Amino acid sequence: MDIADSALDLIGNTPMVRLNKVVEGIDCPVVAKLETTNPGGSVKDRPAVHMIDAAEKAGLLKPGGTIVEPTSGNTGVGLAIVAANRGYDTVFVMTDKVSPEKVTLLEAYGARVVVCPVAVPPEDPQSYYSVAERLVNEIPGAYRPNQYSNPFNPESHVLTTGPEIWDQTDGTITHFVAGAGTGGTISGIGKYLKSQNPNVQIVAADPEGSVYSGGSGRPYLVEGVGEDFWPETYDPSVVDRVIAISDADSFEMARRVSREEGLLIGGSCGTAVAAGLVVARESAKDDLVVVLIPDSGRGYLSKVFNDEWMASFGFLESEGPVIRDVLAARGNDVPDLVYVQPETTTREAFEMMHHHGVSQLPVAKGEMPLSAAEVFGAIDELQIMQRSFNDSSVMAEPVEKVMGPRLPTIGVGEPIALAVEMLDAGRALLVLDGGRPRGVISRTDVLTFLSN
Repeated sequence: MDIADSALDLIGNTPMVRLNKVVEGIDCPVVAKLETTNPGGSVKDRPAVHMIDAAEKAGLLKPGGTIVEPTSGNTGVGLAIVAANRGYDTVFVMTDKVSPEKVTLLEAYGARVVVCPVAVPPEDPQSYYSVAERLVNEIPGAYRPNQYSNPFNPESHVLTTGPEIWDQTDGTITHFVAGAGTGGTISGIGKYLKSQNPNVQIVAADPEGSVYSGGSGRPYLVEGVGEDFWPETYDPSVVDRVIAISDADSFEMARRVSREEGLLIGGSCGTAVAAGLVVARESAKDDLVVVLIPDSGRGYLSKVFNDEWMASFGFLESEGPVIRDVLAARGNDVPDLVYVQPETTTREAFEMMHHHGVSQLPVAKGEMPLSAAEVFGAIDELQIMQRSFNDSSVMAEPVEKVMGPRLPTIGVGEPIALAVEMLDAGRALLVLDGGRPRGVISRTDVLTFLSN
């Protein structure tokens, strides 16, 4: 009988499928390696079982122990499946940008999930890397696989994924495209493919802002890909090219592939396919581009496939007058976005308001272009007046000690009617365009637009 002994025996041997609709007009064939058929629904099942096998063999994880790992979700699911089969407890640390269904999914496997802020550097005590390290030290019998430095992460792909791709394409693959998160997948597969044919081009698909494509690692919205530091499991000598893809293009491609190809894929998959099409357009018809699809879109239904969420971050455009029109009507004499850093003094913030003729300013940490996650407060004239009336020394205080909550947000393509409704309860709105702050609109801005 063809019956697996456990879910772990179902990992690997994933299928390939040719993309047809989204590649129209491109001569070079593009095929997708579908890691969604693994029992945990992602490519991360492979390193999960391989890392735990190695830990058990080395005596680092013993019966009754606890697996602790920072994860965007997929590695956690893979580790949870191994833990369920072998009797371990699990604790996973995630950032607050991950979709809520990912948290629920891990909890469904019996895991404990700890959520940390995304807009902090790796060395911050609140970062999910730091929290995971603290938990490992606090929990008796805890073991952290540490997918970012564990050599058995890329080795799992040298032993399984790479050979599968080579065999499935009969050695005709010319380009391999995959996202780089920990770097283990692209490094391991790339190492194997180049051992078979050194001319195979290995291309990393990376979110704009990630360190792999030259960014600082500041927050972006695509989950599970890109990094804000250089993991030890990433081998830059294997990667021939890095292509940066925006959040907007990643989400649009994920939605297109799902609707046009019938393959429900996640946001990072959209990143990989978008980069794969860049490569395919530059390639010959006899070349073969293989794109790794790391996971399913089922973990992103509340975000990438939710029109309301997409619109609120400025990824979708409504019909009729929209917020973009209000910004355009203000003219070039008004800057798109004026904001202050948390360490700016309250006096400097007030002078900036006076100079630009505005009554409120977002408070954000970082340089332009900002991400929505980097805006964490706002300061307005009313706050300054009330505080300084009782204590004039407030004017010398940093705004982070005076500021109030962040402004409500609205997408640049959302209808003006929504702004009217939202401004009934507040004086201003932060406008997001492609997930990034674009400007602030007030009641005056909307009234001026409507009167004209």
